[in-house]
Amino acid sequence: MSELEDRLRGAWQGRVSGCMLGKAVEAFSMTSGHESLMEYLGGVDALPLRDYIPLAEDPPPLLFEPCCRGRIEVSSPDDDINYSVLALEMLEKHGADLSTEDVAREWINKLPAGMTFTAERAAYRALLAHAHEYFSMGAAPGFDLALCSDNEYNDWIGAQIRADLYGWVNPGNPEQAVRLARADAALSHRGDGVHGAVIVAGWGAAIPESESLEVALDRATHFIPDDSGAARAVELGRRVALEGRGADEIHEAYADLSPLHTNNNLALVVWALLSHAEDFGAAIGDVVAAGWDTDCNGATVGALWAMQGEPVPAHWCDPWQERVGVSLAGQGELVLGDLVARTVRVAEALAV
Repeated sequence: MSELEDRLRGAWQGRVSGCMLGKAVEAFSMTSGHESLMEYLGGVDALPLRDYIPLAEDPPPLLFEPCCRGRIEVSSPDDDINYSVLALEMLEKHGADLSTEDVAREWINKLPAGMTFTAERAAYRALLAHAHEYFSMGAAPGFDLALCSDNEYNDWIGAQIRADLYGWVNPGNPEQAVRLARADAALSHRGDGVHGAVIVAGWGAAIPESESLEVALDRATHFIPDDSGAARAVELGRRVALEGRGADEIHEAYADLSPLHTNNNLALVVWALLSHAEDFGAAIGDVVAAGWDTDCNGATVGALWAMQGEPVPAHWCDPWQERVGVSLAGQGELVLGDLVARTVRVAEALAV
């Protein structure tokens, strides 16, 4: 197995495992709050969180049981994984020339509306309303795609969770990773919503050729404005991690933001990765236990951690048996090995 293949296998394994860990408590955490999440984890003797979450005898109704310890047979379909697979398919088709218009067409053709949320659903509605005039074969565009990102959720986390793969397939080339992530993000997001996607893609691309996660993060932050909310989130997460503290200050700083905003979740991602650069389970465990968008943050942290080239521990991957659930048009379950092989081919093509 080549170094590239090994790293990309780890990225898929890390993303799926982190997503599964967080998916178990995503709805519960957002509905009941961080304090209730911590009470549940403590009640099932899962703190610190270093394995899949146990299912209590009388679990809260919003706990997602198929992602709990002992219940996992396949990774459950989730929008986080959908978007990674869709990004792969778009790059297979369009390569480095991928545009926002290409992304719009692929959404219409492959992405179920029921698996879109917040900014993505708002953008999707706008696309559907104008599909007859915009997507007719041979017709000149009659709809300004920029209107899709004119929505109240355009600085939330959606674009950030769509950006991972653009970094994976551009190791050592954060400039290209960022350009592709921007093309994707622009369909639904603006401002910090785009900046979060840029950080994730640029960081992932920079990691393989950087001496540390922090050095790679510095390369990624170069691509966003210094005075942006996302830049401040990165610096908060970095400072709290380097001071060796927990996430309390991050929770206090963003107490008034939606659990689905980019900046609060980005701060947690940075904090967890820089706190646990050498421990996969601690990185995804702590970011999920910190609450807010638990599956998204677990997935992003898991993939970025694995881009260092270190193996994801087997006890995180074995339960889902390399079976990757998706809910894209015409697809229900994919095989990890096939995804890895396809991702390697895309990375090699982009490097030419």
